[in-house]
Amino acid sequence: MSTYVYGIARSSHPALPEKTGGVGDPPGPVRVLTEGPLAALVSDAPEGLRPKRRDLLAHQNVLAAAGEGGTVLPLRFGGVSPDDDAVRTVLREREAHYLERLESLDGKVEYNLKAAHDEEAVLHQVLADNPELRALSQEQQAAGGGTYEQKLALGERVAAAVKHREARDAVLVQEALEKAAVECRPGPEGTGRLANLSFLVEKERAGDFTAAVEALGRDHGHLTLQVHGPLPPYSFVE
Repeated sequence: MSTYVYGIARSSHPALPEKTGGVGDPPGPVRVLTEGPLAALVSDAPEGLRPKRRDLLAHQNVLAAAGEGGTVLPLRFGGVSPDDDAVRTVLREREAHYLERLESLDGKVEYNLKAAHDEEAVLHQVLADNPELRALSQEQQAAGGGTYEQKLALGERVAAAVKHREARDAVLVQEALEKAAVECRPGPEGTGRLANLSFLVEKERAGDFTAAVEALGRDHGHLTLQVHGPLPPYSFVE
């Protein structure tokens, strides 16, 4: 049977709580594979594993329980190896790399932040910051909206100004928050948002980071901020 891998820790890592259940229905027991100074948290991989809510939560719960005892390099959901020997081989071959990552991530967690514009608020902001565009908008409103061509031209200029503002605010968000973090990495781009950033934060400074997020939202009301964390440092494990 193939082996499902949750994460990698030092071989000295404290044992998981008894009856820690992994993925599968019924949940597979989580066990530890040790290879030299490293250990992998694994279970038997169930057939036909899919990213269902039950299994996603099981994956997260195993990592959360393990994280209580010290640093764990988390694998994202779905990490499957052919068997236990294949897992041990990877631990042996990449020992130096994993030990370096464990040391680098000691005492740190990840926060993910997604930022977007409040559409109405940013429109007011763009017009407030651009007197020419504001005057043109007011002229067209006074004229009953203007012709189709005039509306189209104004819309294109407003859209360009909003796009420019998105790029500027993406830099603003990163600069405002990376001061409270150790490292920042971009996540996948997505429509409808201007930033998707993962921050590596020292646990002792987690309060500083969340306070910085709150201050950013308070000072820039045209931003919509969604922060998730603390999380295992998924984005900082290669």
